[in-house]
Amino acid sequence: MKRAGILNRHLSGAIAELGHGDEVLVCDAGMPIPRGPRVVDLAFRAGVPSFAEVLDGLLAELVVEGATAAGEVRRANPGASALLAERLAGLTLVPHARLKELSAGARLVVRTGEARPYANVLLRCGVFF
Repeated sequence: MKRAGILNRHLSGAIAELGHGDEVLVCDAGMPIPRGPRVVDLAFRAGVPSFAEVLDGLLAELVVEGATAAGEVRRANPGASALLAERLAGLTLVPHARLKELSAGARLVVRTGEARPYANVLLRCGVFF
């Protein structure tokens, strides 16, 4: 049994299969889930687990070379906007409609229970060397 890190076996296994350039969509409970990517749905109740908790857990295990979020987050959800700016250097902001289009290319979708708008980010995996 794992001692630390992500304990959810479905999420831990999906992370182990990711490679350089693969994308992971971390999304709130309201984001439309595209057809195609593997989905690990962690949502339990509204707000549980939070976007911040899941993002921090993923960032502790992934090498991220880029990230994209919806520009609308700045106005509609200042808390998530600040979190993204603090955690992700070089964050690219696009219109929410474009983020939904881009998410169709994700290899993995991790759905949180977040109930605040635009708490979504598309992470692009890098390499550790």
